[in-house]
Amino acid sequence: MAGLVNNLLILFLVFQNICLGFRSPLSVFKRYKDTARPFSSECLGSDQPVISLGLSDFALDIRMPGVMPKQSDTYLCMSVPLPVDDEAYVVDFKPHASMDTVHHMLLFGCNEPSSTENYWDCDEGTCKDKSNILYAWARNAPPTRLPKGVGFRVGGETGGRFFVLQVHYGDISAFRDKHKDCSGVTLHLTHQKQPLIAGMYLMMSVNTVIPPGEKVVDADIACHYKRFPMHLFAYRVHTHRLGKVVSGYRVRNGQWTLIGRQSPQLPQAFYPVEHPVDVSYDDILAARCVFSGEGRTTETHIGGTADDEMCNFYIMYYMEAKHAVSYMTCTQNANPEMFRNIPQEANIPIPVKSDMLKMTHGHHEETKDTDKSSLLQQAKKEEEEILDQGDFYSLLSKLLGEREDVVHVHKHNPTEKAESDLVAEIANVVQKKDLAREIINHDERDNTILVRDRIHKFHRLESTLRPPENRHFSLQQPKHGEGSWEKEHTGDFHIEEAVEWPGLDLRLGQVSGLALDPENNLVLFHRGDHVWDENSFDSKFVYQQRGLGPIEQNTILVLNPSNAKLLRSMGKSLFYLPHGLSIDKNGNYWVTDVALHQVFKLGADDKEPLLILGVALQPGSDKNHFCQPTDVAVDPITGSIYVSDGYCNSRIIQFSPNGLYVNQWGEETSLGRARPGQFHIPHSLALIPDFSQLCVADRENGRIQCFRLETGEFVREIKHKSFGRELFAVSYVPGGLLFAVNGMPYPGEAEPVQGFVMNFSTGEIIDTFIPLRKSFEMPHDVVASEDKTVFVGDVHARAVWKFASTEKMEHRSVKKAGIEVQEIKGKGGGGLNLGNFFASHKGYSRKGFDRLSTEGSDQEKDEDDGTDSEEECSAPPPPPAPSSS
Repeated sequence: MAGLVNNLLILFLVFQNICLGFRSPLSVFKRYKDTARPFSSECLGSDQPVISLGLSDFALDIRMPGVMPKQSDTYLCMSVPLPVDDEAYVVDFKPHASMDTVHHMLLFGCNEPSSTENYWDCDEGTCKDKSNILYAWARNAPPTRLPKGVGFRVGGETGGRFFVLQVHYGDISAFRDKHKDCSGVTLHLTHQKQPLIAGMYLMMSVNTVIPPGEKVVDADIACHYKRFPMHLFAYRVHTHRLGKVVSGYRVRNGQWTLIGRQSPQLPQAFYPVEHPVDVSYDDILAARCVFSGEGRTTETHIGGTADDEMCNFYIMYYMEAKHAVSYMTCTQNANPEMFRNIPQEANIPIPVKSDMLKMTHGHHEETKDTDKSSLLQQAKKEEEEILDQGDFYSLLSKLLGEREDVVHVHKHNPTEKAESDLVAEIANVVQKKDLAREIINHDERDNTILVRDRIHKFHRLESTLRPPENRHFSLQQPKHGEGSWEKEHTGDFHIEEAVEWPGLDLRLGQVSGLALDPENNLVLFHRGDHVWDENSFDSKFVYQQRGLGPIEQNTILVLNPSNAKLLRSMGKSLFYLPHGLSIDKNGNYWVTDVALHQVFKLGADDKEPLLILGVALQPGSDKNHFCQPTDVAVDPITGSIYVSDGYCNSRIIQFSPNGLYVNQWGEETSLGRARPGQFHIPHSLALIPDFSQLCVADRENGRIQCFRLETGEFVREIKHKSFGRELFAVSYVPGGLLFAVNGMPYPGEAEPVQGFVMNFSTGEIIDTFIPLRKSFEMPHDVVASEDKTVFVGDVHARAVWKFASTEKMEHRSVKKAGIEVQEIKGKGGGGLNLGNFFASHKGYSRKGFDRLSTEGSDQEKDEDDGTDSEEECSAPPPPPAPSSS
């Protein structure tokens, strides 16, 4: 009968989902039907393992198939295949177990379970390949409700294909009535992509030695964090019997912030991080385990047996999906000296009452009847005293569907076989015995169970799981055409900083322009010891610092894009305030100087210009003058020259290959919404030969406008809310990708300064990126190559960053303890800079080409006034004036 019900259920689900348009229902459930295991009639609710919850959601019931353990401290495992072929996300857990029967449950994810039997003794292992902890439960933990937008990634090309449930039956006295157990967990899964992905960070000592009789022995672990920001929300400590206290910290600028501190002799559950902690690039994660060797007669080493020791600190975190890493480890001490400043609390053992020790270690000694009342009284007292910090609502110890891009962020690659074997041994024990705790078999009295039940409860779960309100990314999926969550446009393409590129350390002036030459070398244009500030120009845009003379340093530098080595340089004594740079197909450099109001063509090896457009130091708006021209683009087919002009004019001018005026278009932005063809500082140009278009970064209008090359006819606008008010630069890569950088947000606005990758055809955002080392202050230009290597120059930070797509990052694998650890070169992680940009404003009026407008300057950042002041000269009415550049 049960089999008939199963078949009818599956047919119903298939029919239902075909009617609803759900993709491939037969393929979704066929694998589960083929591998479904028989359940005991006593397992109520387990005869419907897969339940459809709509078009994109379903529930998966994972239960023990009616087992009856024969002895205490039995570990039994069973496996269930993921019933879908594509990627899914676990967003909710509902446990089905009682501590009267079950000591704890662990749910693993992997591709090959250790056995194909209905269930097996976990001493055989959980998985033959790498396994990841997805979920942990103990002591009547309530259902886990994840915050909106957070999920665990499983399945797909890189995720695990099987769930393996491990159940530890501590005391078999509950089975005296010969009933069969069907404990387990129900998962709520969805196909909808989640913007936040959870993961686990394991800190583990591998070389600690505890001398016999030694009263205090410290095991310290510390690693520099080198990835994108992560938010910590739970922790777990683990040692064997000699451990007294384990503490974990984030160390930033010498300040120690507690992640969690607990006695490893209490139930080793996941506990909520009391105050949410974020970790950014170059923070240090540090942990200390305090041991005592008293009572031992021989040295104690790190290992997997009850006579060995362990020092583990587990951290649960979540990250933005596009940067998410499911598993990270730290097994070294990168800075032993820093532990001289560890907070004193880390050295103070946490008292643990003897009855708690008995419960934790499984010592269930007979208690006299006269002790029952005192035991229960003590339980009530502890119930009132102990902070509700039990087994962190079944916490989702994620590593689900461990991806192939798993990163060992600290690049610790054990070379000695002994250390590798040790890590493997530890992992093996972790799989088998509740993260390596060896528990001695003893009977457990009913009253002890009651004590354990009453002590371990927790109330603050929802609040500790909720993501911080001030995180700077939205959980709302944008409407079509407005953001980067469009499934068909995101894929696995991501841009991240190449943190090993040394170019960030170059000593430069204000970096105003970037380009790539025909050999793909990076060419940058900088201002040497000159700066653009409020004293640079008068109200008619005449340069006021001619007395300084031209820049005496070489302003054009050619760098090897791989190692940032200087290949050649030029441009000494030619320029006053460099701005835009482009390179034509023949390798000629085209540059603009906003002080000279001119455009120059330079040969790669020529000291004198090959062509000059404009009149030196004379601003104007006719055919022969420019007013602070910003950029140049040269058509590779016709040789036509296009100049964006500029800060004081609002136009694009076309010249013939020999510099004769041909055409111009554009006008100043009118009040209200900017119309097509109107500009408010046309700041950067990108020529799109594939489509015969010229795209303009219309800076103060915060948009990109594209025009036909031949006529200047408006084609379309690309504008996103995430651009904010300013869009500084744009670059095109043949094949259809558009790259851009925006400006700092105005006070009270939240859009961060960042880089964008867009699909040129649709205009939709594919990815965004930010630096990990330092922060964007005023990213002024961007250039990208066909292999998706991106360079960004910042006029205020005086720096150049290199970014690369994750699909081309060089990486290598290290096999440790059955867990595949990827070490990825050129990748890092962290550093959102979302500070507000406080600008000063000026009003002024002009006549003729000095018409009323809003202009900006690349004013030098004032380090003393506490603001990121980029002088913004502006005229009424109220709308904020532009940032400088």
